[in-house]
Amino acid sequence: MTNFIEIAQLGAKVLRLQAEPIADASSTETQQLIKTLQESLATTEGVGIAAPQISISKQVIIIASRPTLRYPQAPLMEPTVMINPSFTALSETKEKDWEGCLSIPGIRARVPRYKKIQIKYLDQQGTAIDIILEDFVARVFQHEFDHLQGKVYLDRLESNEDIYSENEYLLAIK
Repeated sequence: MTNFIEIAQLGAKVLRLQAEPIADASSTETQQLIKTLQESLATTEGVGIAAPQISISKQVIIIASRPTLRYPQAPLMEPTVMINPSFTALSETKEKDWEGCLSIPGIRARVPRYKKIQIKYLDQQGTAIDIILEDFVARVFQHEFDHLQGKVYLDRLESNEDIYSENEYLLAIK
């Protein structure tokens, strides 16, 4: 039996809520949420997902960078579950690059993000992890982290001129 849940779309109130911290990473409820997130992400071309995107306002994200049709240059990394994450920018400068979102289909935008960050989170077993992420994977993390803050990538744009339709994006990257 699959635990896939439909992805919440822009306009859904859950995408604008501050997600609640997870009290017990090892609880049956948390483990079921993680399984549902994993199965939901596996049905997409996405490289990350946050619990609010499946209409559950909890602080859990999965980063799963891999080359896909949406992100052909993405580096390969094992899907990583992050519970109650936080991050610190390791540089003041931000770099603009393309982002899309499973909750906002058909649109891409050039979003400024920190290039190098230090993150802290609990893994699926509740172990505290402290790592440094750079480039694309750091971007994916910041994108998913925004979902936990009630934000979407469009909130980070410097200009509406950075928004493209999916078709125009595909032409722009060729």
